[in-house]
Amino acid sequence: MAESGVGRDARGAHGTGADPLLGLAVVVYALADCIQTPDDRVRHLPKPAWIGVIALVPVVGAIVWLVVGRSRRTSFGPPRGRPPGPRGPDDDPDFLRGL
Repeated sequence: MAESGVGRDARGAHGTGADPLLGLAVVVYALADCIQTPDDRVRHLPKPAWIGVIALVPVVGAIVWLVVGRSRRTSFGPPRGRPPGPRGPDDDPDFLRGL
């Protein structure tokens, strides 16, 4: 009787070995993102709990954090309610008056 693994690559189901590296990259990115996210933008759980979820259930926890745990930014640019400040000395009226 023929062996069921005949003709199968010696690397198994993971193929080139890039899958574990991709999973590690997702976990590292999610941990860094969670740690750097301000507390007021973290949803559903406190930040330490999210860090624990990402660390204890690595790939699944990281994906759940990226999809559910952080609030999405709805707009780009400076936050609303506060006008943007001058960009450089040549845009600052007080600086130009002193010349």
